[in-house]
Amino acid sequence: MYNVQQEVDERTRLVGQNKFELMLFRLGNAGSTGQSVLYGINVFKIRELLDMASVQVTPIAGSPPFIMGVVNVRGQIIQVIDLPSAVGCVAAEMKILMLTEYAGTTQAFAVENVEDIVRLEWNRVKPAEGVSGGSGTVTSIAYLESEVGGATLAQVLDVEQILRNVNGDGKVNVDASEIGEGVDIAPGAVILAADDSGVARMMIEEGLKAMELPFVMTKSGKEAWERLQEMAEAAANAGKGVRQSVALVLTDLEMPEMDGFTLTKNIKSDPRFKDIPVVIHSSLSGATNESHVRSAGANGYVAKFNPGKLAEALRSALRAA
Repeated sequence: MYNVQQEVDERTRLVGQNKFELMLFRLGNAGSTGQSVLYGINVFKIRELLDMASVQVTPIAGSPPFIMGVVNVRGQIIQVIDLPSAVGCVAAEMKILMLTEYAGTTQAFAVENVEDIVRLEWNRVKPAEGVSGGSGTVTSIAYLESEVGGATLAQVLDVEQILRNVNGDGKVNVDASEIGEGVDIAPGAVILAADDSGVARMMIEEGLKAMELPFVMTKSGKEAWERLQEMAEAAANAGKGVRQSVALVLTDLEMPEMDGFTLTKNIKSDPRFKDIPVVIHSSLSGATNESHVRSAGANGYVAKFNPGKLAEALRSALRAA
């Protein structure tokens, strides 16, 4: 038990250093290329790895495409997703089940094989948008050190988007009745939001629209930090404080180039921005993560994806500011 807790604590500390650990795995040949592509997800989201030969996957009649069935893991019935098929790959044989936890839910992904765990700084991970071959199921590209020189590339999967695609139509539908009452902010002020997941950005946008809150959306902590600098400069040139331009910052934790924890620390350590409330919106749920991000000065923490709870967290932070 001590070793397990020690490992959790060590990985939690990485978040405060703009670092993380990436689980690397392969899903078989990608499309018509015939090449086996390297993929990755944050180790923090991995609960357990199982040998496919050691478990029995039970097919479920009428399941959506890409659902292989369910598996019983110590009394818990868990959905099994054919991850290679979900991202357009063809696996020769799927040998490993990755049990993951996202936003309070557990699911198992079948993969061809798992290769390694690497520790990276977030500045070695670049947004996938604009990169040839990027798609809605990939958020970013990780640059890995190679023993023979140069760099190996790994595609970091947008698991939130994949889960939406597998279990629904991939779209985001926010029920305005879940949002509740709006909240007033200073005229001309906006919510500055940052998230690298396309589906998360859509959900945030729909929620903010339902609350009638104007917003500026960015795709990484680095982009949000740069935008905040620009807004502060524009406010100063107009003879105003930046608080009159930015009512609140809403940020994810896991993002390429700069994570949300580092963004929060930067905001709270800068005299110009320290009074701007920051709310963390992350699929890395749990008491340990909540305590850790609050230590950086965040004013609120809410797990993805619940529009009602997100709206409640925003109202609370804005009214307390």
